[in-house]
Amino acid sequence: MRVVNLSSGSDGNLTYLESQGSRILIDAGLSCRGIETRLSLLGVSGTQIDAILITHEHSDHIRGVDVFASKFKTKIYAHRDGWDALSRKLQRISNTQKFPFTSAPFQINDLTITSFKVPHDSACCVGFSIESENKRISICTDLGTISDQILSNIYGSQLVYLEANHDIEMLKNNINYSASLKHRILSSRGHLSNIASAQAIEKLFKNGTKRVVLSHLSKENNTPGLAYETVKTILEARGIVIGEDFFVDVASTLPGKIYKIT
Repeated sequence: MRVVNLSSGSDGNLTYLESQGSRILIDAGLSCRGIETRLSLLGVSGTQIDAILITHEHSDHIRGVDVFASKFKTKIYAHRDGWDALSRKLQRISNTQKFPFTSAPFQINDLTITSFKVPHDSACCVGFSIESENKRISICTDLGTISDQILSNIYGSQLVYLEANHDIEMLKNNINYSASLKHRILSSRGHLSNIASAQAIEKLFKNGTKRVVLSHLSKENNTPGLAYETVKTILEARGIVIGEDFFVDVASTLPGKIYKIT
């Protein structure tokens, strides 16, 4: 498998994954033109995309879905419990393009995909574990808290895109955020902090994962350097040496590193 995050954060989320027999997107939170432009950097066209997996209905995850999918007749996969909310926002795609799934694993060509619900202030939000030829990557963002049950779905993944949305003190001291917005982000249905992300990463490390990409960082309440250093400090205090035992990267609104899972 080859996977790359092409945009991450509140400005738009877009991840591309390909295997021997499949090319898919996870979310499509950029404009159709923006999606096509970023795919072109990989030598991929919209006609080659087999499907789009949707985590949830917030605009930074579906902004380009309607136009892109109607233009290229792309199949759209979303959890059964989220389709009512999605259908109100996706007006151009036909019913034949809609593929509901449940918690049971499903196939897209040579990919086995398992979804798992995560707590977020949306109609239904999910993470994904995607497998091919005994290799697995997982995406787990947009959640206010992360339980052992959620983590059990991604244990053993070679690569995990995991939310590290905010620094708690930066958020609390942000004079441009209302008290209600701060409460929403800090709630169990909001977003993961750097500290919560580090605590989850320690468990992932103990269960076989060797690389995490910190994702969905807030522009206002975090920085890539702060997220990385917070996670690094916490993990190294637990005896996990970054760059030797474990690898941490940080996603941004720009196309990131291409990972080949072999």
